[in-house]
Amino acid sequence: MGKKEHKLAKGEKVKLTCTDRLPAYLTTLITMTFLIVVTFAIVFGVILYRISIKAALHMSTYPAARSNIRATVKTTAAIINLIIIIILDEVYAAIARWLTILEVPKTDKSFEERLIFKTFILKFVNAFTPIVYLAFFRGRLVGRPGNYLYVIGSYRMEECAHAGCLMELCIQLCITMLGKQLIQNNLFEIGIPKLKKLLRRRKSELDSKEEEELNRTLQRYEKDHFLGPFVGISPEYMEMIIQFGMVTLFVASFPLAPLFALLNNIIEIRLDAKKFVKDLRRPIAVKAKDIGIWYNLLRGLSKVAVIVNAFVISFTSDFIPRLVYQYKYSSDGTMHGFVNHTLSFFNVTDFQPGTDPLEPMHLGYKVEICRYKDYREPPWSSTPYELSKEFWAILAVRLTFVIVFQNVVMLMSDFVDWLIPDIPKDISLQMHKEKILMVELFMKEEQGKRLAGLDSYRQDNYSFPSSDNRSSPQPRSRPTSHSN
Repeated sequence: MGKKEHKLAKGEKVKLTCTDRLPAYLTTLITMTFLIVVTFAIVFGVILYRISIKAALHMSTYPAARSNIRATVKTTAAIINLIIIIILDEVYAAIARWLTILEVPKTDKSFEERLIFKTFILKFVNAFTPIVYLAFFRGRLVGRPGNYLYVIGSYRMEECAHAGCLMELCIQLCITMLGKQLIQNNLFEIGIPKLKKLLRRRKSELDSKEEEELNRTLQRYEKDHFLGPFVGISPEYMEMIIQFGMVTLFVASFPLAPLFALLNNIIEIRLDAKKFVKDLRRPIAVKAKDIGIWYNLLRGLSKVAVIVNAFVISFTSDFIPRLVYQYKYSSDGTMHGFVNHTLSFFNVTDFQPGTDPLEPMHLGYKVEICRYKDYREPPWSSTPYELSKEFWAILAVRLTFVIVFQNVVMLMSDFVDWLIPDIPKDISLQMHKEKILMVELFMKEEQGKRLAGLDSYRQDNYSFPSSDNRSSPQPRSRPTSHSN
């Protein structure tokens, strides 16, 4: 049989079925999964950079290179992460638009919502993966003396500083947030429109004098046509969403984030005003009931922020271990002896072959027992180097704190939501009065229509007969009485 040709009339719409859209959906799923894996791989590459640079600086013979190794590694790695985030943001935005076009959404609203969701997922993973690693995974995948986790060859996984990873997390957040606000949100918004305007002038065949004379003769709307096209406010919303995530998700580790966000928004308002007035065409006004999918994203971020901050306080900081030590293990109820309580014992004879120190006599005497930060059983116990009872007690308190903190904050937010209504009371009363008036007006109209219908019905049934059908009235016959 030959191929069936379906000829469509001009203007006839083609309805795509789920089978037609399935390849596009699979392409979107596979592509986004691949991009997320690429983001994880890049973060792992930065981890390898930190490990290798730290080892190289330790082996360096220059005193200046060995003076402040930790700060150098932290700062350079944070800057590299910032550059990668800015580049991948632009790449991911273009890929998200391409994937949305493949899906062929039915309406403009559906297209915009799908594009926003894809862009948000990719940019969120791109911006917060390094921060999540520092907050919850760094220092917990290193192993222990005698059983370290090695990444490449003899290079161990990186550990936190003696005070924990909270300071490194703060530095990463500070550089990422300030860098994105200064470079991506401000410099790009000033520089890119200026660059496009300069390129348009270069392409123009008129010189500066001829262009000035032409501008004098043109009307306002004709001048606006030469400005850059308005691409929508989704990029502005996306900036605010990512900034909201930076402020709320890890505010426990970077309390200055709200202040920096406020200063950035003050500058951002003026830059956006200048961009919309002088560099872009006038946008076409469109009615909107609300901010759409952005509200759901903001609400979801606010819920996730409570959980993330609970885990940051509980697992990243030493708040819970200090609290447990003070009220359970301390003899006098103070923090005296806390550092010694957090250190475990290790026998140097238990090092694996080839992993023992190169200079065991660098202290002037042979070391037999060393200490390391962890909650493990000592080597002379029946279960050497296993997790101790203190570890499980602190873990239980940490998880309890997360559950209690989350529920208390959620209840407080619901209480404040109930206490402060979305619509003020006077406005809600006015809206209620308007509804009552509308109902009364509707009832009056319906009653008037019903009365008018009854009147017309009565007129039809009790109307006088026509003159042709009239008949003379017949006299009534009087009954005669019969007398006997």
